[in-house]
Amino acid sequence: MQEIRWILILEIVYTIAIVLTCLRIIYDTRSTTKTLAYLLLTVFLPVLGIIIYFSVGTNYRKRKLYSKKIIKDEQMQLRVREQIYLESKKIWDSVPDEILKYQKLAQLLLNDGMSFLTGNNKVELLLNGEQKFPEVLRAMQQARSHIHIEYYIFEDDEIGNAIKDVLMEKARAGVKVRLIYDDFGSRSIRKKVIPELIAAGVEAHPFYRVHFIALANRLNYRNHRKIIVIDGCIGFTGGINVSDRYINRGDDKQIFWRDTHVKITGTGAFYLQYLFICDWNFCADQPLAPQTHFFHELKDYAGDAVVQIAASGPDSDNPTILFSLIQAIGMAEEEILITTPYFIPGESLLDALVVAALSGVKVVLLMPDRSDSRMVAAAGRSYYSELLSAGVEIYQYEKGFIHSKTMVSDQQLSVIGTANMDNRSFELNFEVNAVIYDNATAEEMTRIFYQDLKESKKIDAADWEKRPLYKQLPEKLARLLSPLL
Repeated sequence: MQEIRWILILEIVYTIAIVLTCLRIIYDTRSTTKTLAYLLLTVFLPVLGIIIYFSVGTNYRKRKLYSKKIIKDEQMQLRVREQIYLESKKIWDSVPDEILKYQKLAQLLLNDGMSFLTGNNKVELLLNGEQKFPEVLRAMQQARSHIHIEYYIFEDDEIGNAIKDVLMEKARAGVKVRLIYDDFGSRSIRKKVIPELIAAGVEAHPFYRVHFIALANRLNYRNHRKIIVIDGCIGFTGGINVSDRYINRGDDKQIFWRDTHVKITGTGAFYLQYLFICDWNFCADQPLAPQTHFFHELKDYAGDAVVQIAASGPDSDNPTILFSLIQAIGMAEEEILITTPYFIPGESLLDALVVAALSGVKVVLLMPDRSDSRMVAAAGRSYYSELLSAGVEIYQYEKGFIHSKTMVSDQQLSVIGTANMDNRSFELNFEVNAVIYDNATAEEMTRIFYQDLKESKKIDAADWEKRPLYKQLPEKLARLLSPLL
């Protein structure tokens, strides 16, 4: 009788827990698809479903991991915002006529993330590690004031140690060097590299330290950004982490790694600097206040590109990067070229691509032939039929692994950054994209894209629909889990 009473009490407690969890899911989750997925997990997987939801499903955007405000005074905030709007309007009034059609995109980023337009930037595309790392090392060697560096993956290998040596050398020479490293992605540098850097005078902090008790949840919200800012006027961002795997040395045993990074010289680096300061103030013991030398105006003319930065994560009100991509896709008139290693678009982005294709815009997607995540790749393939039937062209890169996260529209607009086209990048990770309004950059990006297509195979829509059911079933099952991937 005693055992029956305890069983009854446990059943009541568990029922209450399920009800409360379901109410939390309904109240907290914005996406209907994700809400249904979490509800099914909670109801049909006893105990485990609740654990999964609280591990990976909590809406941190609603709660915000931290505030981006680096100016605490509200009146000062208002004056800064007003000045940003005025300066952005001045830049926009001077752009070429063919760029004016992207004004709504620029306004979106200005309103949603206070990301201001910047003019007179020099933009340099850096393909693969063999182009990026020599340029990064050269720029770091020339640093006079400070080096701010923030990476998801920083490895204890040849290139990691080469960058470490330069950072230590500059710190000893009096340059202020600050490093933010993701505590999970850069775990290989915790024991040896970080103590060496700190001993040389580098200030280094992990972003969102991984503790065992909160392991699953903290692994879910990672800093996926790759940012370098040197002397306040030179910025780097893109898909390339600090790792030897990104450098193609011609070794037959090595997988060819195709990736894209960008160097921005000019005021386009200011927002990257702002993001770094925000992230630094979240993870460091001693916060940074905005200082004049952090935002250094170039006296010499840099270039012609207009640049804006799109950033989002669990610290932002909206999935800004997703919104910016949807807006850019909707504004395209002739051609949209997208490269992404992981593709789980969700309903809104999928609809945007389908609408563009059905409207007569040429839409081309380039993804890896072989992925490093079978589940994610299977979920991505489940969207192909809808895209192909709308006229979207899909290519799979065969030369190696393509890791670039880029989009180019009408040979006028380019997007280069860290965000994949998947739920994790749009909702969970801290990400950053450079939005470049510049014909020369877009034309070069277009040329590079079509060069990559020569190393790729095109998926035939008719053949794709004829695939046997046993191949389609795993993809459809994976798609059911896509909101959680």
